[in-house]
Amino acid sequence: MRALIVDDELNIRKVLKVIFEESDFEVHEAANVSESFALIKDYFFDVAIVDMRLPDGSGIDVLRMIKGTNPDTVVLVITAFASTETAVETMKAGAYDYVTKPFNLDEIRIILKNISEKILLENRVKELQQYADEYQNMIGKSEAMQRLFKVIDKVAPFDSHILIIGESGSGKELIAKALHNRSRRLNRRLVAINCASLPSELLESELFGYSKGAFTGAYTSKRGLIEDADGGTLFLDEIGEMPLSLQSKLLRFLEDKKIRPLGSGKETNVDVRVLAATNKTFKELIEKGEFREDLYYRLSTFELRVPSLRERREDIPLLLDHFIRLFSKKFEKNIIKVDPAFLDYIMQHELRGNVRELKNIIEREVILSEDGCIRCTSGQYQIRIDNASAEIPEEGLDINLYLANIENELLQKALKKSNGIKTRAAELLGLTFREFRYRLTKYKDTGDSI
Repeated sequence: MRALIVDDELNIRKVLKVIFEESDFEVHEAANVSESFALIKDYFFDVAIVDMRLPDGSGIDVLRMIKGTNPDTVVLVITAFASTETAVETMKAGAYDYVTKPFNLDEIRIILKNISEKILLENRVKELQQYADEYQNMIGKSEAMQRLFKVIDKVAPFDSHILIIGESGSGKELIAKALHNRSRRLNRRLVAINCASLPSELLESELFGYSKGAFTGAYTSKRGLIEDADGGTLFLDEIGEMPLSLQSKLLRFLEDKKIRPLGSGKETNVDVRVLAATNKTFKELIEKGEFREDLYYRLSTFELRVPSLRERREDIPLLLDHFIRLFSKKFEKNIIKVDPAFLDYIMQHELRGNVRELKNIIEREVILSEDGCIRCTSGQYQIRIDNASAEIPEEGLDINLYLANIENELLQKALKKSNGIKTRAAELLGLTFREFRYRLTKYKDTGDSI
């Protein structure tokens, strides 16, 4: 960063220069208004410290020149003649703060530290906003994310179906929104449904609709989500959870672009682009007979793989800033800094829940913060660190059994914390309801216990 010191007293400039250089600033000096104007025209300054009384004019003129040329420069005014009128005038002209002579050096150091943190935060926000604006709030300057953004730009304008593959919490729905918003279908609806959230019979009626009297309780006809998305985009999240019987019906629709609601003898033409997402491995699903190979090829004209957060750790500070700003505003908190120990934890933590897990952690810590600083205040961090740093005994251990015991323990704790409500317990562990039920059944079947 670059700093400008404007003061006609050489000794003051020398002292201030030392303080700025302690914080790694490149320092330029001016003894009067004309010298400062010449420097302001040639350089961008992150910070300027300006004396109010100069031999050839007023520091207010320098302040206004700086703000007129570089509005983002933070300007600190120093004066030997402090008054309310001076304070009001300098603040109106855009000064960050002002101090009176003789000033305390520690006071200058504290103000400079605050200014430096402010500049770094604002620079990160600008960088962050650039990515958020361009890619539907997907944030990432990593090489992996930049490659993904380029592919999105290439494939989005066409109507080909796309399969989005990525771990839970990695941002697959944001990818779908970005694809829709860059397509010719932008002005029509994006309709989304999670295939794991409903039993098969309800999922079918939600997708295809039904006619009055199609089943008990069908007192009126209802349009399905596919028809609701006509002319737009249909996003099928967790497509790997779709029952085989419904997969065949979806395949027929993709082939002939026609739907027949439950209980109806009439077919309707529907024009939709289908985006599907999964955190499953299709090769295994197909080999197990749990997913139709022909449907897979229909959906996967293009496959977009969303990198896990563990593969793009350089994006974590950007996401951290984004979520701190988001929850600071939501909860009316003034978060101004992050404890280095907390940042170290986040950078080293495995983050199996990806961006969703990071978001939840930051939301908790913003709520718990009492002094504007984010720290490791939750006991869960220590639990996770302890588990990750378990000692291996001399006789060795069975890692599969060890991990199974930890998993089972977490399942039981989640059930206890959610008062036995399995959907809530699944959410606490970042699992779908079906994943949670499967894991729970696995340990009941094997007789494993805590």
